[in-house]
Amino acid sequence: MKKIINAPEAVLTDALSGIAAAHPSLTVDVENKVIRRAGGMRLGKVALLSGGGSGHEPLHGGFVGFGMLDAACPGEVFTSPVPGQMVSAAQAVDGGAGVVFIVKNYTGDVLNFQMAAELATDEGIMVETVLVDDDVAVQDSTWTAGRRGTGATVFVEKIAGALAEQGADLASVVAAARHVNASSRSFAVALTACTTPASGKPGFDLPEDEIEVGVGIHGEPGRSREKLRSAKEIVATALDAILEDLPLAEGDQTIVMVNGLGATPLMELYVAFNEVAAALGAKGVVIARSLVGNYVTSLDMAGVSLTVCKADPDMLALWDAPVSTPALRWGI
Repeated sequence: MKKIINAPEAVLTDALSGIAAAHPSLTVDVENKVIRRAGGMRLGKVALLSGGGSGHEPLHGGFVGFGMLDAACPGEVFTSPVPGQMVSAAQAVDGGAGVVFIVKNYTGDVLNFQMAAELATDEGIMVETVLVDDDVAVQDSTWTAGRRGTGATVFVEKIAGALAEQGADLASVVAAARHVNASSRSFAVALTACTTPASGKPGFDLPEDEIEVGVGIHGEPGRSREKLRSAKEIVATALDAILEDLPLAEGDQTIVMVNGLGATPLMELYVAFNEVAAALGAKGVVIARSLVGNYVTSLDMAGVSLTVCKADPDMLALWDAPVSTPALRWGI
């Protein structure tokens, strides 16, 4: 294992200290592992809070800021944060209008956020939970009951975050977040396994000439293990799975993300996006907005995930709204 770290057990705290040093727009509580906007809560604004295991950066801390999240709770690598973190974060960002927990569908995250919601409610905070479960690759996988939550988390946080920034009430923000999740589907393919600092070795064996089709962001098994193929064929496999579950018609508008899993060169992601654009264009489907880059990673895994959201005009307007976070910024 070759990693730029001091010690495996210090990776998260060292990284949080680095985030604090690099981004003065954030307040980072390294001891309690909470990242939030500097300046405190905004009275009367619905707050958005998310989190999960570390190793998926920039998710979630990189999306804390104007137009997206108010706070994020990072757990240890691939490990859910604990309820105490979430309650502490909810207390810090609650402006009296309620807090939305955005939770990826993994068993540990679901259970811990549920417990945190109950504890926060006991403290007088209004809490609603939005579950993200966009991965069409598998059902009831190693880490979760039901579908895994992956790339659509970024879409949910951006669109719901914009609506909250505009002063919408709790019910409206929750409804928008759930609508985005219901309109989004994702699928990932891995070229290599990832290596966690604690284990010091790849999470699974993958021969040089094989790929894991439908892999999860923790390295969970996918639908199948197949021979390496061209970018066009990999994209076709992912898109076929997505469109089987999210039918799109000629003229439909979409938001598309081609996301690197941590070790994929940007050049290759653009190769993949070119194939997505050609395939959807042949069907008359419009890519109205797009992201290409590393947004939901899996440490040092090489691979790509595709996320497609069938977008309506309201979603697109909220997508275009100003955002200022370490990992996403426009309109400001």
